[in-house]
Amino acid sequence: MDIRYLVTHSGGFHADELLSSVVLTQLFPQARLIRSREAGWITPASDRIVFDVGRAYDTDAGIYDHHQVPGPLRPDGQPYSSFGLIWLHFGRAYLAALGVPEAAVETLHAGIDADFVLPVDLMDNGTLDPGSAGALAGLTLPVLLETLKPDFDDRAPQADDTAFATAQHIARAFLDAAVKGRAAKQRAAGVVKAAIEGAGDAAVLELPMGMPFRAVIEDAGADHLLFVVHPRETDWAISAIRKHADSFALRADLPAAWAGLTGAELEQVSGVPGARFCHAARFLAIAADRHAALRMAALAVEAAQTPG
Repeated sequence: MDIRYLVTHSGGFHADELLSSVVLTQLFPQARLIRSREAGWITPASDRIVFDVGRAYDTDAGIYDHHQVPGPLRPDGQPYSSFGLIWLHFGRAYLAALGVPEAAVETLHAGIDADFVLPVDLMDNGTLDPGSAGALAGLTLPVLLETLKPDFDDRAPQADDTAFATAQHIARAFLDAAVKGRAAKQRAAGVVKAAIEGAGDAAVLELPMGMPFRAVIEDAGADHLLFVVHPRETDWAISAIRKHADSFALRADLPAAWAGLTGAELEQVSGVPGARFCHAARFLAIAADRHAALRMAALAVEAAQTPG
Protein backbone atom coordinates (compact mmCIF):
# COMPACT_ATOMS: atom_id res chain seq x y z
CA MET A 1 0.00 0.00 0.00
CA ASP A 2 1.40 3.39 -1.05
CA ILE A 3 -0.01 5.29 1.89
CA ARG A 4 1.28 8.84 2.19
CA TYR A 5 -1.34 10.30 4.52
CA LEU A 6 -3.13 9.16 7.65
CA VAL A 7 -6.14 11.42 8.07
CA THR A 8 -8.33 12.00 11.11
CA HIS A 9 -10.37 14.97 12.30
CA SER A 10 -8.97 18.14 13.82
CA GLY A 11 -10.05 19.71 17.10
CA GLY A 12 -10.54 17.81 20.36
CA PHE A 13 -9.44 14.20 20.36
CA HIS A 14 -10.63 10.98 21.95
CA ALA A 15 -8.90 7.74 22.80
CA ASP A 16 -10.20 5.92 19.74
CA GLU A 17 -8.54 8.01 17.03
CA LEU A 18 -5.45 8.53 19.18
CA LEU A 19 -4.95 4.78 19.60
CA SER A 20 -5.78 4.23 15.94
CA SER A 21 -3.00 6.64 15.04
CA VAL A 22 -0.54 4.64 17.17
CA VAL A 23 -1.30 1.51 15.16
CA LEU A 24 -1.25 3.21 11.78
CA THR A 25 1.91 5.28 12.30
CA GLN A 26 3.72 2.09 13.31
CA LEU A 27 2.66 0.38 10.09
CA PHE A 28 3.07 3.40 7.81
CA PRO A 29 6.01 5.37 9.25
CA GLN A 30 6.51 7.19 5.96
CA ALA A 31 2.99 8.64 6.04
CA ARG A 32 2.16 12.12 7.26
CA LEU A 33 -0.51 12.37 9.96
CA ILE A 34 -3.15 14.93 8.96
CA ARG A 35 -5.75 16.27 11.39
CA SER A 36 -8.41 18.11 9.39
CA ARG A 37 -12.13 18.32 8.67
CA GLU A 38 -11.64 19.79 5.20
CA ALA A 39 -13.44 17.81 2.52
CA GLY A 40 -10.30 17.61 0.42
CA TRP A 41 -8.54 15.66 3.15
CA ILE A 42 -11.29 13.46 4.54
CA THR A 43 -12.41 12.30 1.09
CA PRO A 44 -11.03 8.79 0.46
CA ALA A 45 -8.16 8.43 -2.02
CA SER A 46 -5.63 5.78 -2.91
CA ASP A 47 -2.83 7.57 -1.06
CA ARG A 48 -4.48 7.73 2.37
CA ILE A 49 -6.26 6.03 5.23
CA VAL A 50 -9.09 8.08 6.74
CA PHE A 51 -10.24 7.22 10.26
CA ASP A 52 -12.79 8.49 12.78
CA VAL A 53 -14.10 10.98 10.23
CA GLY A 54 -15.83 10.85 6.86
CA ARG A 55 -19.05 9.09 7.89
CA ALA A 56 -18.35 5.83 6.09
CA TYR A 57 -16.81 2.44 6.72
CA ASP A 58 -15.38 1.11 3.48
CA THR A 59 -12.20 -0.93 3.59
CA ASP A 60 -11.79 -0.81 -0.19
CA ALA A 61 -11.84 3.00 -0.05
CA GLY A 62 -9.61 3.09 3.04
CA ILE A 63 -12.07 4.89 5.31
CA TYR A 64 -12.85 3.76 8.85
CA ASP A 65 -15.48 5.89 10.57
CA HIS A 66 -18.27 4.88 12.93
CA HIS A 67 -20.37 8.03 13.32
CA GLN A 68 -22.81 7.27 10.51
CA VAL A 69 -26.22 5.69 11.06
CA PRO A 70 -26.29 2.78 11.21
CA GLY A 71 -22.76 2.47 12.54
CA PRO A 72 -20.61 -0.63 12.17
CA LEU A 73 -21.30 -3.39 14.70
CA ARG A 74 -19.35 -6.37 15.94
CA PRO A 75 -20.81 -9.83 15.30
CA ASP A 76 -22.35 -9.73 18.79
CA GLY A 77 -24.05 -6.40 18.09
CA GLN A 78 -21.72 -4.18 20.12
CA PRO A 79 -20.59 -0.98 18.38
CA TYR A 80 -17.17 -0.30 16.94
CA SER A 81 -15.28 2.94 17.36
CA SER A 82 -12.53 3.85 14.91
CA PHE A 83 -10.03 2.02 17.14
CA GLY A 84 -12.01 -1.20 16.93
CA LEU A 85 -12.17 -0.92 13.15
CA ILE A 86 -8.47 -0.16 12.80
CA TRP A 87 -7.61 -2.99 15.19
CA LEU A 88 -9.85 -5.38 13.25
CA HIS A 89 -8.11 -4.65 9.97
CA PHE A 90 -4.59 -3.64 11.01
CA GLY A 91 -4.12 -5.10 14.48
CA ARG A 92 -2.57 -8.36 13.30
CA ALA A 93 -0.02 -6.52 11.18
CA TYR A 94 0.72 -4.26 14.14
CA LEU A 95 1.42 -7.27 16.36
CA ALA A 96 3.67 -8.77 13.71
CA ALA A 97 5.54 -5.46 13.41
CA LEU A 98 6.18 -5.58 17.16
CA GLY A 99 7.76 -9.01 16.78
CA VAL A 100 4.91 -11.24 17.97
CA PRO A 101 5.46 -14.77 16.58
CA GLU A 102 3.06 -15.66 13.79
CA ALA A 103 1.63 -18.60 15.73
CA ALA A 104 0.63 -16.28 18.60
CA VAL A 105 -0.82 -13.41 16.57
CA GLU A 106 -4.41 -14.59 16.29
CA THR A 107 -4.86 -15.43 19.97
CA LEU A 108 -3.17 -12.23 21.07
CA HIS A 109 -5.17 -10.15 18.63
CA ALA A 110 -8.46 -11.53 19.99
CA GLY A 111 -7.41 -11.10 23.62
CA ILE A 112 -6.38 -7.48 23.19
CA ASP A 113 -9.58 -6.81 21.28
CA ALA A 114 -11.71 -8.15 24.14
CA ASP A 115 -9.79 -6.65 27.05
CA PHE A 116 -8.37 -3.40 25.68
CA VAL A 117 -10.05 -2.36 22.44
CA LEU A 118 -13.69 -3.17 23.22
CA PRO A 119 -13.91 -0.95 26.34
CA VAL A 120 -12.53 1.96 24.30
CA ASP A 121 -15.15 1.28 21.63
CA LEU A 122 -17.98 1.13 24.15
CA MET A 123 -16.93 4.29 25.97
CA ASP A 124 -16.61 6.24 22.74
CA ASN A 125 -20.10 5.17 21.68
CA GLY A 126 -21.63 6.02 25.05
CA THR A 127 -22.59 2.46 25.93
CA LEU A 128 -20.18 2.03 28.83
CA ASP A 129 -20.00 4.36 31.81
CA PRO A 130 -16.52 5.86 32.30
CA GLY A 131 -16.61 4.93 35.96
CA SER A 132 -16.80 1.22 35.22
CA ALA A 133 -14.55 1.09 32.17
CA GLY A 134 -11.25 1.10 34.03
CA ALA A 135 -12.18 -1.79 36.28
CA LEU A 136 -13.64 -3.75 33.40
CA ALA A 137 -10.61 -3.37 31.16
CA GLY A 138 -7.83 -3.10 33.70
CA LEU A 139 -7.10 0.32 32.26
CA THR A 140 -6.51 2.24 35.48
CA LEU A 141 -3.35 4.35 35.52
CA PRO A 142 -1.45 2.18 38.04
CA VAL A 143 -2.18 -0.95 36.02
CA LEU A 144 -1.19 0.71 32.76
CA LEU A 145 2.09 2.01 34.18
CA GLU A 146 2.97 -1.42 35.52
CA THR A 147 2.49 -2.92 32.07
CA LEU A 148 5.68 -1.04 31.16
CA LYS A 149 7.76 -3.34 33.35
CA PRO A 150 10.20 -5.63 31.51
CA ASP A 151 8.96 -9.02 30.36
CA PHE A 152 9.66 -11.83 32.78
CA ASP A 153 12.23 -13.34 30.44
CA ASP A 154 14.03 -10.10 29.61
CA ARG A 155 17.34 -10.76 31.36
CA ALA A 156 19.20 -7.71 30.03
CA PRO A 157 21.26 -6.14 32.86
CA GLN A 158 19.62 -2.73 32.44
CA ALA A 159 16.12 -3.93 31.61
CA ASP A 160 14.52 -2.61 34.79
CA ASP A 161 16.27 0.75 34.63
CA THR A 162 15.42 1.23 30.97
CA ALA A 163 11.78 0.36 31.58
CA PHE A 164 11.67 2.65 34.60
CA ALA A 165 12.96 5.59 32.55
CA THR A 166 10.31 4.98 29.91
CA ALA A 167 7.57 4.67 32.50
CA GLN A 168 8.77 7.77 34.32
CA HIS A 169 8.44 9.85 31.17
CA ILE A 170 4.86 8.68 30.65
CA ALA A 171 3.97 9.02 34.33
CA ARG A 172 5.29 12.59 34.34
CA ALA A 173 3.07 13.45 31.38
CA PHE A 174 0.01 12.12 33.21
CA LEU A 175 0.85 13.82 36.51
CA ASP A 176 1.60 17.15 34.85
CA ALA A 177 -1.61 16.89 32.85
CA ALA A 178 -3.57 16.13 36.03
CA VAL A 179 -2.19 19.25 37.71
CA LYS A 180 -2.76 21.49 34.71
CA GLY A 181 -6.21 20.03 34.10
CA ARG A 182 -7.40 20.64 37.63
CA ALA A 183 -6.04 24.17 37.60
CA ALA A 184 -7.88 24.78 34.34
CA LYS A 185 -11.11 23.42 35.84
CA GLN A 186 -10.80 25.95 38.64
CA ARG A 187 -10.45 28.76 36.11
CA ALA A 188 -13.40 27.45 34.13
CA ALA A 189 -15.59 27.19 37.22
CA GLY A 190 -15.75 30.95 37.65
CA VAL A 191 -16.74 31.45 34.01
CA VAL A 192 -19.43 28.76 34.16
CA LYS A 193 -20.87 30.05 37.45
CA ALA A 194 -21.20 33.54 35.98
CA ALA A 195 -22.88 32.12 32.86
CA ILE A 196 -25.34 30.14 35.00
CA GLU A 197 -26.29 33.28 36.89
CA GLY A 198 -26.74 35.14 33.62
CA ALA A 199 -28.87 32.37 32.09
CA GLY A 200 -31.52 32.62 34.82
CA ASP A 201 -34.23 30.01 34.29
CA ALA A 202 -33.28 29.25 30.69
CA ALA A 203 -32.67 25.63 29.73
CA VAL A 204 -29.70 26.52 27.51
CA LEU A 205 -26.37 27.73 28.86
CA GLU A 206 -24.12 29.72 26.52
CA LEU A 207 -20.39 29.72 27.22
CA PRO A 208 -17.70 31.84 25.56
CA MET A 209 -15.63 28.79 24.60
CA GLY A 210 -15.40 25.07 25.20
CA MET A 211 -14.54 24.32 28.82
CA PRO A 212 -15.36 21.85 31.64
CA PHE A 213 -18.91 22.59 32.76
CA ARG A 214 -20.69 19.46 34.02
CA ALA A 215 -19.40 19.44 37.61
CA VAL A 216 -20.06 23.18 38.04
CA ILE A 217 -23.64 22.84 36.79
CA GLU A 218 -24.23 19.94 39.17
CA ASP A 219 -22.64 21.75 42.13
CA ALA A 220 -24.73 24.85 41.40
CA GLY A 221 -27.93 22.80 41.49
CA ALA A 222 -28.83 24.13 38.04
CA ASP A 223 -31.12 21.20 37.28
CA HIS A 224 -33.12 23.26 34.79
CA LEU A 225 -30.23 23.36 32.31
CA LEU A 226 -30.44 20.81 29.49
CA PHE A 227 -27.94 21.93 26.86
CA VAL A 228 -24.75 23.97 26.56
CA VAL A 229 -23.72 25.92 23.47
CA HIS A 230 -20.31 27.42 22.77
CA PRO A 231 -18.13 28.50 19.84
CA ARG A 232 -15.33 26.33 18.49
CA GLU A 233 -12.59 27.32 16.02
CA THR A 234 -14.86 27.64 12.97
CA ASP A 235 -18.33 26.59 14.19
CA TRP A 236 -20.51 26.14 17.28
CA ALA A 237 -21.25 23.09 19.44
CA ILE A 238 -24.47 22.08 21.18
CA SER A 239 -23.78 19.60 24.00
CA ALA A 240 -26.25 17.66 26.09
CA ILE A 241 -25.58 17.60 29.83
CA ARG A 242 -24.96 14.33 31.63
CA LYS A 243 -27.07 13.51 34.65
CA HIS A 244 -23.92 12.55 36.57
CA ALA A 245 -20.22 12.95 35.89
CA ASP A 246 -19.60 9.18 35.92
CA SER A 247 -22.48 8.32 33.61
CA PHE A 248 -23.40 8.79 29.97
CA ALA A 249 -27.09 9.19 30.83
CA LEU A 250 -28.29 12.62 29.68
CA ARG A 251 -30.74 15.09 31.14
CA ALA A 252 -32.17 15.36 27.63
CA ASP A 253 -31.20 13.87 24.29
CA LEU A 254 -31.00 15.80 21.08
CA PRO A 255 -34.00 15.00 18.82
CA ALA A 256 -34.07 11.42 17.57
CA ALA A 257 -34.79 12.57 14.02
CA TRP A 258 -31.42 14.33 13.92
CA ALA A 259 -29.31 11.35 14.95
CA GLY A 260 -26.41 10.72 12.62
CA LEU A 261 -27.43 13.37 10.08
CA THR A 262 -25.13 15.92 8.54
CA GLY A 263 -25.14 18.86 6.14
CA ALA A 264 -28.16 19.50 3.93
CA GLU A 265 -30.01 16.48 5.28
CA LEU A 266 -29.79 17.76 8.85
CA GLU A 267 -30.77 21.26 7.74
CA GLN A 268 -33.87 19.86 6.07
CA VAL A 269 -34.93 17.64 8.97
CA SER A 270 -34.23 20.22 11.67
CA GLY A 271 -35.40 23.23 9.67
CA VAL A 272 -32.27 25.13 10.77
CA PRO A 273 -30.01 26.65 8.09
CA GLY A 274 -26.44 26.07 9.23
CA ALA A 275 -27.12 22.80 11.05
CA ARG A 276 -24.06 20.70 10.26
CA PHE A 277 -23.90 17.50 12.29
CA CYS A 278 -25.64 15.51 15.01
CA HIS A 279 -23.86 12.62 16.70
CA ALA A 280 -25.64 9.30 16.38
CA ALA A 281 -25.72 9.03 20.18
CA ARG A 282 -27.52 12.42 20.33
CA PHE A 283 -25.25 14.09 22.86
CA LEU A 284 -23.51 16.52 20.47
CA ALA A 285 -24.51 18.63 17.51
CA ILE A 286 -22.57 21.15 15.45
CA ALA A 287 -23.84 24.34 13.84
CA ALA A 288 -22.24 26.82 11.47
CA ASP A 289 -22.77 29.87 13.70
CA ARG A 290 -24.22 31.14 16.97
CA HIS A 291 -27.68 31.78 15.57
CA ALA A 292 -27.99 28.24 14.20
CA ALA A 293 -26.61 26.75 17.42
CA LEU A 294 -29.09 28.59 19.62
CA ARG A 295 -31.95 27.68 17.30
CA MET A 296 -30.98 24.00 17.37
CA ALA A 297 -30.69 24.11 21.15
CA ALA A 298 -34.12 25.72 21.45
CA LEU A 299 -35.66 23.04 19.25
CA ALA A 300 -33.94 20.34 21.31
CA VAL A 301 -35.36 21.82 24.52
CA GLU A 302 -38.82 21.98 22.98
CA ALA A 303 -38.60 18.35 21.90
CA ALA A 304 -37.33 17.26 25.30
CA GLN A 305 -40.14 19.04 27.11
CA THR A 306 -42.90 17.81 24.81
CA PRO A 307 -44.75 14.82 26.35
CA GLY A 308 -44.34 11.63 24.35
